[in-house]
Amino acid sequence: MNNDIYSFYELMQTYKVKIPIIQRDYAQGRTRNLPICKNFLKTLKENIINNKTINLDFIYGNVEKDVFLPLDGQQRLTTLFLLHWYSFAREMNMDSSIRETLKKFTYETRLSSRRFCDALLNNAISVDDSAVISEQILDSKWFFISWKYDATIRAMLKTIDEIHKIFKDVDSVWDALVNKKNIIFHLLILENFGLSDDLYIKMNARGRGLTPFENLKAEIQDKSAKENWEEERSEIDKFSYKIDNEWTHFLWRNFRKDNSVDNAHMRLLTALVMAKLSTGQLLKGAERIEMIRRLNDNHSDRELVKYIDGETFHYIYTVYELYCALVASDRLPLLNLDLWRHKPEKNLLYEILLGTNTSYTHKILFYAQTEYLLRNDEIIQERYEEWMRVVRNILSRADITVDGKRNDIVRSPEAFYGAINLVSELAEGCGSIYHFLYTTSLTSSFAREQVKEEMLKAEIICKKPEQKGLIFRTEDNELLRGKIMFALECANYKSRMEEIDFGLFAEIQVVFEKYFNKELDNSFLDFDKLRRAMLTIEADGKYQYYNYWCSYWYAGEADKRKLFPSFREIEYFIGLKDFKEYFKKLVIQLIAKSYDEIIDDFKKPAHMENWQYRLIKEERLLADCKSKYIAIPKDRTCCYLLRGKRPSDTAGSPQIK
Repeated sequence: MNNDIYSFYELMQTYKVKIPIIQRDYAQGRTRNLPICKNFLKTLKENIINNKTINLDFIYGNVEKDVFLPLDGQQRLTTLFLLHWYSFAREMNMDSSIRETLKKFTYETRLSSRRFCDALLNNAISVDDSAVISEQILDSKWFFISWKYDATIRAMLKTIDEIHKIFKDVDSVWDALVNKKNIIFHLLILENFGLSDDLYIKMNARGRGLTPFENLKAEIQDKSAKENWEEERSEIDKFSYKIDNEWTHFLWRNFRKDNSVDNAHMRLLTALVMAKLSTGQLLKGAERIEMIRRLNDNHSDRELVKYIDGETFHYIYTVYELYCALVASDRLPLLNLDLWRHKPEKNLLYEILLGTNTSYTHKILFYAQTEYLLRNDEIIQERYEEWMRVVRNILSRADITVDGKRNDIVRSPEAFYGAINLVSELAEGCGSIYHFLYTTSLTSSFAREQVKEEMLKAEIICKKPEQKGLIFRTEDNELLRGKIMFALECANYKSRMEEIDFGLFAEIQVVFEKYFNKELDNSFLDFDKLRRAMLTIEADGKYQYYNYWCSYWYAGEADKRKLFPSFREIEYFIGLKDFKEYFKKLVIQLIAKSYDEIIDDFKKPAHMENWQYRLIKEERLLADCKSKYIAIPKDRTCCYLLRGKRPSDTAGSPQIK
């Protein structure tokens, strides 16, 4: 390989440059890419005015018979050609030798593009300050109407107008380009490396514009330079160098998908910006909420750069550095904690980088993990998992519907904003979260009830650390999923920690571990035993736990009721003030008895209907009722085992007397 530094004019003097036919169209001048083109040209202008040298990085390809065929760098080379043509037309248009040198730049992609480049150099164009150059070109006799349909020519015309707007007040551009060599690049010749069509397709994806990440990266770099966000950093420590080298290599080695890392970058950047929009002051009110919604729906939103201020920029930089270092040293902590339906495929970082449908909740969990890692120089696995446990418990809580559906508590941008700010406040004590919760008053009102429960747990753990394992085992239960207030109430808790019978609480935890730690299928016989056992329980003199649900739609003249058609309805049930006593009594009985024993030992009370007693004692009745819905007439002399969930009458439903 040969590696050397060239200016564009030196390259023209050394080789003929031909854009291969397999290459994509010129894209920098396209309307959607004009912001990138403008930023690029403005950067060139600043270096020319200040007589500084800017290096445009590598342009590489192969040489065949003194013709350089670029594999990468077509876009930069075309823009530089147009800038050289502009300064030639304005300052040097009488020099035929320069004209012939610039003619060595040509396109093989289309005949029209090649002829247009020649025509620019062969015909005089006025470049005075008031001119709109593209209009002159379009009105020229030598301009073919058919050229308007060439995507490369259309993009070139837009770029020429931008060059004129930016450089019309700059003197001696030609001298800066050719003699002072203010703009240079590394030319990398790939020797003995056949540039097949397949290689060009893989490396340059003909016709495809810049990716959202390529656009965003350039925009962030430009914004950083203008705002002086990195004036104290050396070149190799700046964002532009890191994002092109260490950070991208980090993602390529560890988080590559479909031979690209651009989407991974965009997902991470979007998640970080969403978090900082919530905790910062860049946007407020409805505008902030709407932008959070947009970013969650589209991790490649074109306006993302608008919402990166100095604080967010430094946060992004720090987070990239953090995870690069942790993964490289194999110190990224594992999360040995069940996150239930939000359990990531591998880890939370992986979920953000490569997840195809990352939810608000995933982003909050990732933010919580990141806050711990940023705030604690020493990663203590126990403390880390305690912190994530508290966040998990809070995020897992939501209103359970009567059908047992648990909607995410964070299912809107408003809830995301509230949750992020709560986590941000809690993160001050993430290194010892239970001590923090026990000793600190919080200002956030998000998820108030669950936070109150977490503070009670913190009091227990701080005062009785030997009970921590018991608390954790109860939290991890499949039915309870972090919310253990019902279990504590079964152990006599009312309003003060001192009321809790921890011996009884331990027995209650065993009951939940044994009977309620997996989702039960509707037709599972043990689930029917639970239903039958519930029918034996009395509360306020009634054996009617099924009244927790009713419907305005009758089955004929009978009231519809349910007997837990789904496992998760139990979670809804134990949150009902008027019905939780039924389940509490069942749990207490299950300490000493099994379902079979409860059912076998049950004696029919005088005021219990015979049909209900039969449902308790005769196993096949409920086993054969697939819906687990019943209908009870007003006189309560019988019940119907409904054939479905929504029958309008009792026809075809077995009658039990």
